[in-house]
Amino acid sequence: MKILAIETELKKLNAKIDSEILKDEALTVLELQQKDILREIYFDENHCAVMILECSDKTAAEKIFSELPLVKNGYIQFEIKELHPYTGFSRLIG
Repeated sequence: MKILAIETELKKLNAKIDSEILKDEALTVLELQQKDILREIYFDENHCAVMILECSDKTAAEKIFSELPLVKNGYIQFEIKELHPYTGFSRLIG
């Protein structure tokens, strides 16, 4: 199942002070990509992460995100949504 996850910042990071946690976050995200769980990742205009995952369900995605260092340490959280196939074209075909 495809999952859309959008980050919300909970508290500010200081890149110099928190450089180790940011490095751990990047490493964890890379591991998710190498395991073919994380399919796409972007930053929006507010520098919040937007990710597309492939996993069994929303519960599995919640568990994956709970292991991210920035989530564990209370800096960010994610709004997680299941993505389902678009069925609107069925209105065009009898």
